[in-house]
Amino acid sequence: MGFADQQGKIWMNGKLVDWKDAQIHILSHVIHYGSAVFEGLRCYHTKKGPAIFRLQDHTRRLFNSAKIYRMEIPYSEDDINHASIDLIKVNNLESCYIRPLVYRGYKQLGVDPSGCPIDVAIAVWPWGAYLGPQALENGVPVCVSSWNRFAPNTAPSMAKAASNYMSGQLIKLEAISHGYVEGIALDVYGHVSEGSGENIFIVRDGVLITPPFGASILAGITRNTVKKIAEEMGYEVREQMIPREALYISDEAFFTGSAAEITPINSIDRIQIGGGKRGPITKKLQDRFFAILEGDDEDKYGWLTYI
Repeated sequence: MGFADQQGKIWMNGKLVDWKDAQIHILSHVIHYGSAVFEGLRCYHTKKGPAIFRLQDHTRRLFNSAKIYRMEIPYSEDDINHASIDLIKVNNLESCYIRPLVYRGYKQLGVDPSGCPIDVAIAVWPWGAYLGPQALENGVPVCVSSWNRFAPNTAPSMAKAASNYMSGQLIKLEAISHGYVEGIALDVYGHVSEGSGENIFIVRDGVLITPPFGASILAGITRNTVKKIAEEMGYEVREQMIPREALYISDEAFFTGSAAEITPINSIDRIQIGGGKRGPITKKLQDRFFAILEGDDEDKYGWLTYI
């Protein structure tokens, strides 16, 4: 099911709609002004059956993003959680990507969105490794983008807003055009921010370092997961500003995200990072991460919601 065959169901405003019929009007506010917030999360195939990773945390962030943009969602968090679970059951999926979307719909146009309805949709589909099937082991080559992230008090980076990803598209397209898989954006002050759609960590002398919220990053849920796992394993994790040159002399570097999971970076601007492949700390974090997701290790944080 999904994009290839347009089979399956999509949840739209409380109703299950055939994939091919899940449409909106061309004059919907979201199309013209990017007025949407969304989430991306995964359901994993575990030994106990399908399980959604950190469902409640993702839904809470969805509501927080909507709150920042003054969008009152006409459903409760529990409604969205149950809808996601029911949608996976209806589509008979063992593992999938989940995309809840809150957007301003069809009624009027103009920058003032006050009169437009708040619509909600959820879609699910199978989705493999985001940055390529070999990326989790071999890593990916990336570059520092010429496009910076937003300056403070211009657009809210902590909201997962559709409009923010226009910036991400520029970063991604530039990277691909120059022969890289992904790009790294700096903030307006020249510090490391994040990828086009991922958070970033570097490793120096056994210490994990990741940019703080003040570097115009999204407050990533997988980022938070990696911090908890790393600290549990005895590693020091620091949130601090990272100068660009620190990227090049890191021992390891990796992206985190619901789509990217934990993806190693093997080079930056064609400068090899570490051994030019997944580093030992990155592998340990991956092993622990996937052991929890697949049910081999105890889920002591209650991160999995079983279908």
